[in-house]
Amino acid sequence: MSTEPRILFAISDTGGGHRSGAVAIAAAIARLAGDRVSCHIVDLLTSTGLPVVRDAPDLYDQLSTRWLPVFNALFRATDGRRRVDVLSQMVYLGAHRNILRVLEEIRPALVVSVHPLSNRLIASTRRTYRLSFRFITVVTDLVSLHAAWADPAAELCIVPTDEAHRRQRAAGLAPERLLTTGFPVHPKFTEYAHSQAAARAQLGVAAAPFTVLLTSGGVGSGNLGATVRAIAAAAPDVQLLVVTGRNAALRSELEAAGLGAGVHIYGFVDNMEALMAAADLVVTKAGPGTLMEALVMRRPVLVTQAVGLQEHGNIDFVVERNLGRFCPGVAQVIEAIAELRQPAVYAASVAALADAVPRDGAFAIARVLLEQLALDPPEISRPSLLYRVLGARRRSRGEPRPTMRHTLGARLRRMRPFIRWRWRRPPQE
Repeated sequence: MSTEPRILFAISDTGGGHRSGAVAIAAAIARLAGDRVSCHIVDLLTSTGLPVVRDAPDLYDQLSTRWLPVFNALFRATDGRRRVDVLSQMVYLGAHRNILRVLEEIRPALVVSVHPLSNRLIASTRRTYRLSFRFITVVTDLVSLHAAWADPAAELCIVPTDEAHRRQRAAGLAPERLLTTGFPVHPKFTEYAHSQAAARAQLGVAAAPFTVLLTSGGVGSGNLGATVRAIAAAAPDVQLLVVTGRNAALRSELEAAGLGAGVHIYGFVDNMEALMAAADLVVTKAGPGTLMEALVMRRPVLVTQAVGLQEHGNIDFVVERNLGRFCPGVAQVIEAIAELRQPAVYAASVAALADAVPRDGAFAIARVLLEQLALDPPEISRPSLLYRVLGARRRSRGEPRPTMRHTLGARLRRMRPFIRWRWRRPPQE
């Protein structure tokens, strides 16, 4: 078994932002530490194996495209610390063995949660089984943070904005456990070295026209189709780069619409940095990932809508900082494009982005995590209630005190003889 320290990133593929944030940080760690640190990304909600919870990615796709009012109602209903604690414990009681299995397979020195619903599951498992690792949360929402993000069990909570910092302080996190670094945008965006002309040549699109990139998240939610058709009709000389994500039906619909040679349709892409470099302007929903990618590449943004309550604050973030415009209607999008095509207006908009947001958020977070690897894991002062209950049940049957060697540990030891059990702290009498 390899001996390099391991970092486990706990995510859920509910939208693309959580995985892309983890991938961005892992890429920055690879650039700073090479192969001296091993990074692992796991969809923890899927790994629970529980019905509904394990299906969270598919449910999110449906909720964010077809049943958005239901999604918003669920957000409101669960947005409270006590409610989060109760719901998390309900999930944990059914999923703790599967979560433990993930942790035992990787045996991380550091666990980084990049999803709010993973936080308490990780903290509870560490406490129940007295696992020896440090625990950090990295917030990937900008302003409208759900209560689940504020987990006092984490050694450190890393936030992307001052607004998020204030939200976490209001939720009860101590200031010494909060750090503002900027958003974890993949280094490939800030390191992209080609000019706009070279990017357009690389993509095989026209070099001269004013070019607009339109995207609406990984699942292609929102009113993207109608917006594309309206712009193509109102401004046929504007070149459009349209990313439909995993929405194959929308892609087929737009490709069949005959919108002209200047409209280029893409599905799910892994070269967003080239598309943004080729564009003059980005039209997107208020998802934090795409917004911050555009802003670190100094592209003005038109925000069309917030898909879910967690994105509502992002609109204010853009407008109040003069980073772009909110255009909730197609007519407003067309009007804003016409205005920004004026050279003086466009130059002023780009100039306003010069120092708008940190460009090195991923590297700042990576440095913090590498520093955390050098620290000892915290002492777990006493077993959790669940641990004591499990122990009481076994002692009532005359069985020995339930160390991990006597419970799940014995089973895993038979299956995986290479596991070193000193990763766990022995229970205290």
